[in-house]
Amino acid sequence: MSLLEKHSISVQIFTWILGILFLFLNISFQLNNLINLICFFFIITFGISHGALDNLKGKQLINIMGFKNIFLFYISYLAMSLLVILSWILFPTISLIIFLIVACYHFGEEDTAFVLEKNKNFKKFKKLKNFVYFSKGLLIIISPLYFHNEETVLIFKLLGANSLFISRFVDDMIWEYHKILIWVIVIGYIICFYMSFNKKGDLLHFFDFIPIIILNSVLPPLMAFTIYFCFIHSFRHSVSLIKFLDSKNFVNGLKLFIIKSFPLTLITAVLFILSVYFLMNYYYVLNDAILRVIFIGLASLTFPHILLEYLIDKYEKRS
Repeated sequence: MSLLEKHSISVQIFTWILGILFLFLNISFQLNNLINLICFFFIITFGISHGALDNLKGKQLINIMGFKNIFLFYISYLAMSLLVILSWILFPTISLIIFLIVACYHFGEEDTAFVLEKNKNFKKFKKLKNFVYFSKGLLIIISPLYFHNEETVLIFKLLGANSLFISRFVDDMIWEYHKILIWVIVIGYIICFYMSFNKKGDLLHFFDFIPIIILNSVLPPLMAFTIYFCFIHSFRHSVSLIKFLDSKNFVNGLKLFIIKSFPLTLITAVLFILSVYFLMNYYYVLNDAILRVIFIGLASLTFPHILLEYLIDKYEKRS
């Protein structure tokens, strides 16, 4: 049994126990400064660390493209991050919509590609892969809207969404306007199930929708997202990076990953902390500042990260 299969089983067990405890003990969490700070800490450490090797991939891309100066990558990466932040300030609703769509595909792709890319059934139906990725990631976005609609809508408002956009997601409208999204998710998972049916290891990952649903049903949106982002999404991607650094010795690969990811993780964490401090001093209370920095900050990192992965894949296929 592979590490990722053991991880999927552990996540299933943890979330089932969590769900049962919350159901029978009638536990409920209310967000406060302490919980938000804990979530913020995990996201700026364990969460963003899985993208902290983008400098190595950037160096790889620069070499493929025939350039020699690595600073070209850093400048481009930083410029794109700043462009995302500027776009969010000027066009918050459009930026939020684009981010949610991109996040659906990104989460679904990184949580699923490592399974399906090796699957024979998947190779027969390659044109469906983008739909499967998007539908699986869509579950992560839609779940908090259904289980904690009011809190999620408040986050959308805090991120700058206008009233027209918000009106599509309030409790009395969401079922009417978004039944199609549920069908997209269901159909995507049916296709994924069919592709995974003959392989026990792949079928195990198919049931990862259960932890997403349990987490969002019993926890506030930020807590559910933090657990998913840090201990499911980031963990899986980090494992692939560890194997990339040393495919033969996992322990050595882990050491290399910690050493190589630490500088950019630290720099990014400091920037996130300074951003919270800035917003607190001029505009927002602590909780609101944390939420804005988390989601707008992640958006500013996600777009260049995805573009980098796309360009490397594109140029490698050419060569």
